[in-house]
Amino acid sequence: MFDLPALEDAARLVHGVLPATPQYAWPLLAARTGAEVWVKHENHTPTGAFKVRGGLVHFDRLKREGLAPRGVVSATRGNHGQSLAFAGRRTGIPVTIVVPHGNSTEKNAAMRAFGAELVEHGQDFDAARLHAMALAEQRGLYFAPSFAPDLVRGVATYALELFRHVAALGPPLDALYVPIGLGSGICGCIMARDLLGLPTEIIGVQSTEADAYARSLAAGHVVEVASANTRADGMATRIPDPAAFGIIRRGAARIVTVTDDEVAAAIRAYWQDTHNLAEGAGAAPLAALLQEKPRMQGRRVAVILCGGNIDLALFRAWVPGA
Repeated sequence: MFDLPALEDAARLVHGVLPATPQYAWPLLAARTGAEVWVKHENHTPTGAFKVRGGLVHFDRLKREGLAPRGVVSATRGNHGQSLAFAGRRTGIPVTIVVPHGNSTEKNAAMRAFGAELVEHGQDFDAARLHAMALAEQRGLYFAPSFAPDLVRGVATYALELFRHVAALGPPLDALYVPIGLGSGICGCIMARDLLGLPTEIIGVQSTEADAYARSLAAGHVVEVASANTRADGMATRIPDPAAFGIIRRGAARIVTVTDDEVAAAIRAYWQDTHNLAEGAGAAPLAALLQEKPRMQGRRVAVILCGGNIDLALFRAWVPGA
Protein backbone atom coordinates (compact mmCIF):
# COMPACT_ATOMS: atom_id res chain seq x y z
CA MET A 1 0.00 0.00 0.00
CA PHE A 2 2.94 2.36 0.75
CA ASP A 3 6.63 2.27 1.66
CA LEU A 4 8.52 3.76 4.61
CA PRO A 5 9.50 7.02 2.83
CA ALA A 6 5.82 7.57 1.94
CA LEU A 7 4.84 6.97 5.56
CA GLU A 8 7.50 9.42 6.74
CA ASP A 9 6.20 11.97 4.20
CA ALA A 10 2.72 11.55 5.70
CA ALA A 11 4.16 12.08 9.18
CA ARG A 12 5.76 15.35 8.09
CA LEU A 13 2.46 16.51 6.61
CA VAL A 14 0.54 15.60 9.79
CA HIS A 15 3.14 17.18 12.06
CA GLY A 16 2.86 20.40 10.08
CA VAL A 17 -0.66 20.69 11.50
CA LEU A 18 -0.50 18.95 14.86
CA PRO A 19 2.31 17.68 17.11
CA ALA A 20 3.03 14.02 17.70
CA THR A 21 0.71 12.68 20.38
CA PRO A 22 2.27 11.39 23.61
CA GLN A 23 2.78 7.78 24.63
CA TYR A 24 3.20 7.09 28.32
CA ALA A 25 3.96 3.98 30.35
CA TRP A 26 1.48 4.38 33.22
CA PRO A 27 2.56 2.68 36.50
CA LEU A 28 -0.98 2.16 37.79
CA LEU A 29 -1.94 0.38 34.57
CA ALA A 30 1.17 -1.79 35.00
CA ALA A 31 0.03 -2.67 38.52
CA ARG A 32 -3.48 -3.43 37.24
CA THR A 33 -2.37 -5.67 34.36
CA GLY A 34 1.00 -7.13 35.38
CA ALA A 35 2.53 -5.83 32.13
CA GLU A 36 4.52 -2.76 31.12
CA VAL A 37 1.70 -0.81 29.50
CA TRP A 38 2.28 2.02 27.03
CA VAL A 39 -0.76 4.11 26.09
CA LYS A 40 -0.78 5.93 22.75
CA HIS A 41 -2.89 9.01 23.45
CA GLU A 42 -4.78 9.64 20.22
CA ASN A 43 -7.41 11.29 22.42
CA HIS A 44 -5.01 14.29 22.45
CA THR A 45 -5.60 15.47 18.86
CA PRO A 46 -7.61 18.54 17.76
CA THR A 47 -10.62 16.29 17.04
CA GLY A 48 -10.12 14.05 20.07
CA ALA A 49 -9.36 10.97 17.95
CA PHE A 50 -6.81 9.38 15.61
CA LYS A 51 -8.84 9.76 12.42
CA VAL A 52 -7.74 13.37 11.88
CA ARG A 53 -4.38 12.09 10.60
CA GLY A 54 -5.99 10.22 7.72
CA GLY A 55 -8.25 13.14 6.89
CA LEU A 56 -5.29 15.49 6.56
CA VAL A 57 -3.40 13.15 4.22
CA HIS A 58 -6.48 12.37 2.13
CA PHE A 59 -7.57 15.99 1.68
CA ASP A 60 -4.04 17.08 0.84
CA ARG A 61 -4.16 14.77 -2.18
CA LEU A 62 -7.72 15.75 -3.12
CA LYS A 63 -6.72 19.42 -3.13
CA ARG A 64 -3.48 18.90 -5.07
CA GLU A 65 -5.15 16.73 -7.71
CA GLY A 66 -8.44 18.66 -7.93
CA LEU A 67 -10.47 15.52 -7.27
CA ALA A 68 -13.34 17.09 -5.31
CA PRO A 69 -14.40 20.30 -7.11
CA ARG A 70 -17.95 20.16 -5.69
CA GLY A 71 -17.04 18.78 -2.30
CA VAL A 72 -16.79 15.53 -0.39
CA VAL A 73 -19.44 13.29 1.16
CA SER A 74 -18.93 10.42 3.59
CA ALA A 75 -20.61 8.45 6.37
CA THR A 76 -19.53 8.11 9.98
CA ARG A 77 -20.46 7.50 13.58
CA GLY A 78 -18.39 10.59 14.40
CA ASN A 79 -14.59 10.50 14.43
CA HIS A 80 -14.10 9.94 10.70
CA GLY A 81 -16.58 12.73 10.00
CA GLN A 82 -14.79 15.12 12.34
CA SER A 83 -11.49 14.34 10.62
CA LEU A 84 -12.94 15.11 7.18
CA ALA A 85 -14.63 18.29 8.39
CA PHE A 86 -11.39 19.45 10.05
CA ALA A 87 -9.33 18.75 6.91
CA GLY A 88 -12.03 20.17 4.63
CA ARG A 89 -12.03 23.48 6.47
CA ARG A 90 -8.21 23.69 6.13
CA THR A 91 -8.28 22.99 2.38
CA GLY A 92 -11.48 24.86 1.50
CA ILE A 93 -13.29 21.71 0.34
CA PRO A 94 -16.98 21.52 1.42
CA VAL A 95 -17.86 18.39 3.41
CA THR A 96 -21.21 16.60 3.80
CA ILE A 97 -21.46 13.86 6.42
CA VAL A 98 -24.20 11.23 6.74
CA VAL A 99 -24.82 9.82 10.22
CA PRO A 100 -27.40 7.24 11.35
CA HIS A 101 -30.42 8.36 13.34
CA GLY A 102 -29.66 8.44 17.06
CA ASN A 103 -25.97 9.15 16.49
CA SER A 104 -23.85 10.80 19.18
CA THR A 105 -25.26 14.26 19.89
CA GLU A 106 -21.89 15.67 20.83
CA LYS A 107 -20.05 14.17 17.84
CA ASN A 108 -22.76 15.59 15.57
CA ALA A 109 -22.27 19.01 17.15
CA ALA A 110 -18.49 18.77 16.71
CA MET A 111 -18.81 17.92 13.01
CA ARG A 112 -21.09 20.92 12.46
CA ALA A 113 -18.67 23.13 14.42
CA PHE A 114 -15.87 22.09 12.05
CA GLY A 115 -18.07 23.18 9.13
CA ALA A 116 -19.69 19.97 7.85
CA GLU A 117 -23.25 19.74 6.54
CA LEU A 118 -24.88 16.90 8.50
CA VAL A 119 -27.48 14.49 7.08
CA GLU A 120 -29.23 11.86 9.22
CA HIS A 121 -30.20 8.61 7.51
CA GLY A 122 -30.65 4.95 8.44
CA GLN A 123 -30.36 2.99 11.65
CA ASP A 124 -26.64 2.16 11.60
CA PHE A 125 -23.33 3.08 9.99
CA ASP A 126 -23.71 0.75 7.03
CA ALA A 127 -27.11 2.21 6.08
CA ALA A 128 -25.66 5.71 6.37
CA ARG A 129 -22.74 4.69 4.16
CA LEU A 130 -25.04 3.51 1.36
CA HIS A 131 -26.96 6.79 1.52
CA ALA A 132 -23.71 8.77 1.36
CA MET A 133 -22.76 6.88 -1.80
CA ALA A 134 -26.15 7.73 -3.30
CA LEU A 135 -25.68 11.42 -2.42
CA ALA A 136 -22.31 11.36 -4.16
CA GLU A 137 -24.06 10.31 -7.37
CA GLN A 138 -26.94 12.78 -6.99
CA ARG A 139 -24.83 15.84 -6.13
CA GLY A 140 -21.65 15.10 -8.06
CA LEU A 141 -19.60 14.84 -4.85
CA TYR A 142 -16.46 12.86 -4.15
CA PHE A 143 -17.29 9.91 -1.88
CA ALA A 144 -14.66 9.51 0.84
CA PRO A 145 -14.74 5.97 2.24
CA SER A 146 -13.80 5.14 5.82
CA PHE A 147 -11.07 2.80 4.56
CA ALA A 148 -8.68 3.90 1.79
CA PRO A 149 -4.91 3.96 1.22
CA ASP A 150 -4.59 7.68 2.07
CA LEU A 151 -6.46 7.16 5.33
CA VAL A 152 -4.37 4.14 6.31
CA ARG A 153 -1.13 5.97 5.53
CA GLY A 154 -2.26 8.95 7.58
CA VAL A 155 -3.31 7.03 10.67
CA ALA A 156 -0.22 4.80 10.42
CA THR A 157 1.77 7.86 11.48
CA TYR A 158 0.65 7.32 15.09
CA ALA A 159 2.06 3.79 14.96
CA LEU A 160 5.33 5.14 13.54
CA GLU A 161 5.57 7.58 16.47
CA LEU A 162 4.76 4.89 19.02
CA PHE A 163 7.07 2.18 17.69
CA ARG A 164 10.05 4.50 17.33
CA HIS A 165 9.58 6.13 20.72
CA VAL A 166 9.29 2.86 22.63
CA ALA A 167 12.14 1.19 20.71
CA ALA A 168 14.43 4.14 21.53
CA LEU A 169 13.95 3.39 25.24
CA GLY A 170 14.45 -0.36 25.21
CA PRO A 171 13.27 -3.53 23.49
CA PRO A 172 10.47 -3.29 20.93
CA LEU A 173 6.91 -3.92 22.03
CA ASP A 174 5.84 -7.53 22.47
CA ALA A 175 2.21 -6.76 21.64
CA LEU A 176 -0.05 -3.92 20.53
CA TYR A 177 -3.84 -3.93 21.03
CA VAL A 178 -5.84 -1.92 18.46
CA PRO A 179 -9.63 -1.46 18.14
CA ILE A 180 -11.28 -2.31 14.83
CA GLY A 181 -14.10 -0.28 13.31
CA LEU A 182 -13.73 -0.54 9.55
CA GLY A 183 -10.00 -1.24 9.88
CA SER A 184 -7.82 1.77 9.05
CA GLY A 185 -6.19 1.90 12.51
CA ILE A 186 -5.17 -1.75 12.76
CA CYS A 187 -4.06 -1.84 9.11
CA GLY A 188 -1.90 1.24 9.70
CA CYS A 189 -0.32 -0.46 12.70
CA ILE A 190 0.36 -3.64 10.73
CA MET A 191 1.91 -1.66 7.86
CA ALA A 192 4.12 0.44 10.18
CA ARG A 193 5.21 -2.66 12.11
CA ASP A 194 6.18 -4.46 8.93
CA LEU A 195 7.96 -1.47 7.39
CA LEU A 196 10.06 -1.08 10.54
CA GLY A 197 10.80 -4.82 10.68
CA LEU A 198 9.52 -5.26 14.22
CA PRO A 199 8.39 -8.54 15.85
CA THR A 200 5.42 -6.95 17.68
CA GLU A 201 2.16 -8.91 17.71
CA ILE A 202 -0.76 -6.80 16.48
CA ILE A 203 -3.98 -7.83 18.25
CA GLY A 204 -7.31 -6.53 16.99
CA VAL A 205 -10.20 -5.77 19.33
CA GLN A 206 -13.90 -5.86 18.51
CA SER A 207 -17.16 -5.75 20.41
CA THR A 208 -18.95 -9.05 21.03
CA GLU A 209 -21.98 -7.26 19.53
CA ALA A 210 -20.16 -6.18 16.34
CA ASP A 211 -17.68 -8.95 15.63
CA ALA A 212 -17.68 -9.20 11.84
CA TYR A 213 -13.89 -9.17 11.50
CA ALA A 214 -13.45 -11.75 14.25
CA ARG A 215 -15.93 -14.04 12.52
CA SER A 216 -14.28 -13.36 9.16
CA LEU A 217 -10.86 -14.25 10.55
CA ALA A 218 -12.23 -17.51 11.95
CA ALA A 219 -13.96 -18.36 8.67
CA GLY A 220 -11.10 -17.28 6.38
CA HIS A 221 -13.37 -15.03 4.31
CA VAL A 222 -15.48 -11.90 4.76
CA VAL A 223 -18.51 -12.49 6.99
CA GLU A 224 -21.21 -9.86 7.52
CA VAL A 225 -23.21 -9.72 10.75
CA ALA A 226 -26.86 -8.74 11.15
CA SER A 227 -26.43 -6.03 13.79
CA ALA A 228 -23.85 -3.86 15.54
CA ASN A 229 -25.64 -3.14 18.79
CA THR A 230 -22.79 -1.88 20.95
CA ARG A 231 -22.41 1.30 22.97
CA ALA A 232 -18.81 1.50 21.71
CA ASP A 233 -19.94 3.27 18.55
CA GLY A 234 -16.46 3.48 17.02
CA MET A 235 -16.56 -0.31 16.59
CA ALA A 236 -20.21 -0.54 15.47
CA THR A 237 -19.78 -1.89 11.94
CA ARG A 238 -21.50 -4.90 10.40
CA ILE A 239 -19.74 -5.28 7.05
CA PRO A 240 -15.94 -5.75 6.82
CA ASP A 241 -13.95 -3.98 4.13
CA PRO A 242 -12.38 -6.70 1.93
CA ALA A 243 -9.08 -4.84 1.53
CA ALA A 244 -8.84 -4.24 5.27
CA PHE A 245 -9.67 -7.87 5.97
CA GLY A 246 -6.86 -8.98 3.67
CA ILE A 247 -4.30 -6.94 5.61
CA ILE A 248 -5.71 -8.04 8.98
CA ARG A 249 -5.74 -11.70 7.93
CA ARG A 250 -2.08 -11.54 6.92
CA GLY A 251 -0.78 -9.35 9.72
CA ALA A 252 -2.85 -9.67 12.89
CA ALA A 253 -2.03 -12.29 15.51
CA ARG A 254 -5.69 -12.61 16.57
CA ILE A 255 -8.84 -10.65 17.33
CA VAL A 256 -10.17 -10.40 20.89
CA THR A 257 -13.85 -9.61 21.45
CA VAL A 258 -14.96 -7.62 24.50
CA THR A 259 -18.36 -6.96 26.04
CA ASP A 260 -19.82 -3.53 26.70
CA ASP A 261 -19.43 -4.21 30.43
CA GLU A 262 -15.72 -4.94 29.94
CA VAL A 263 -15.35 -1.73 27.95
CA ALA A 264 -17.11 0.29 30.66
CA ALA A 265 -14.73 -1.19 33.25
CA ALA A 266 -11.79 -0.15 31.06
CA ILE A 267 -13.14 3.42 30.75
CA ARG A 268 -13.26 3.55 34.56
CA ALA A 269 -9.73 2.11 34.79
CA TYR A 270 -8.39 4.79 32.43
CA TRP A 271 -9.97 7.50 34.56
CA GLN A 272 -8.70 6.04 37.83
CA ASP A 273 -5.18 5.20 36.62
CA THR A 274 -4.44 8.05 34.17
CA HIS A 275 -7.26 10.61 34.52
CA ASN A 276 -7.89 10.37 30.77
CA LEU A 277 -11.42 10.05 29.42
CA ALA A 278 -11.80 7.31 26.80
CA GLU A 279 -14.70 6.64 24.47
CA GLY A 280 -15.84 3.06 24.05
CA ALA A 281 -13.58 2.15 21.14
CA GLY A 282 -10.72 3.96 22.85
CA ALA A 283 -11.04 1.81 25.97
CA ALA A 284 -11.59 -1.48 24.12
CA PRO A 285 -7.86 -2.30 23.74
CA LEU A 286 -7.36 -1.97 27.50
CA ALA A 287 -10.44 -4.16 28.03
CA ALA A 288 -8.85 -6.81 25.79
CA LEU A 289 -5.53 -6.58 27.64
CA LEU A 290 -7.35 -7.05 30.96
CA GLN A 291 -9.12 -10.07 29.48
CA GLU A 292 -5.75 -11.50 28.44
CA LYS A 293 -3.98 -10.46 31.65
CA PRO A 294 -2.53 -13.93 32.44
CA ARG A 295 -1.11 -14.19 28.92
CA MET A 296 0.63 -10.79 29.08
CA GLN A 297 2.33 -10.99 32.49
CA GLY A 298 5.74 -9.31 32.41
CA ARG A 299 5.51 -8.38 28.73
CA ARG A 300 5.97 -4.98 27.07
CA VAL A 301 2.57 -4.02 25.69
CA ALA A 302 0.87 -0.98 24.13
CA VAL A 303 -2.79 -0.06 23.84
CA ILE A 304 -4.24 2.56 21.51
CA LEU A 305 -6.51 5.06 23.24
CA CYS A 306 -7.90 6.00 19.84
CA GLY A 307 -10.36 8.63 21.01
CA GLY A 308 -12.07 10.33 23.93
CA ASN A 309 -15.32 11.47 22.31
CA ILE A 310 -18.03 10.00 24.52
CA ASP A 311 -21.31 11.85 25.11
CA LEU A 312 -21.95 12.91 28.69
CA ALA A 313 -25.41 11.29 28.63
CA LEU A 314 -23.96 7.98 27.41
CA PHE A 315 -21.18 8.14 30.00
CA ARG A 316 -23.68 8.70 32.81
CA ALA A 317 -25.97 5.90 31.65
CA TRP A 318 -23.27 3.34 30.89
CA VAL A 319 -19.99 3.80 32.70
CA PRO A 320 -20.57 4.56 36.41
CA GLY A 321 -23.28 1.94 36.87
CA ALA A 322 -21.72 -0.87 34.84
